[in-house]
Amino acid sequence: MFENMDFSKMTELLAQVQEKAKSIESELENREFTAKSGAGLVKVSANGKGEIIDVSIDDSLLEDKESLQILLISAINDVLAMVVQNKNSLASDVLGNLGKV
Repeated sequence: MFENMDFSKMTELLAQVQEKAKSIESELENREFTAKSGAGLVKVSANGKGEIIDVSIDDSLLEDKESLQILLISAINDVLAMVVQNKNSLASDVLGNLGKV
């Protein structure tokens, strides 16, 4: 398994990974994802780190607690799925480009 592996380049490779990880972390902080549910009655935004940064609820839902809860859960799940998909895509890009520098 390790016959053709040049271990002398391992330190260089690890340094590349660390640098890219820092770059990705910074990039994630600046990305924003938004999901809507109930035809836009509920809107939830999160940054690329998965932190919810904004919630918008249409006034018409304030009297219907059950609908509000359902729509809020849906929007939160959708926006967090977007964040995970983005992180996976970035990680895949990084791993695919290792050693090409």
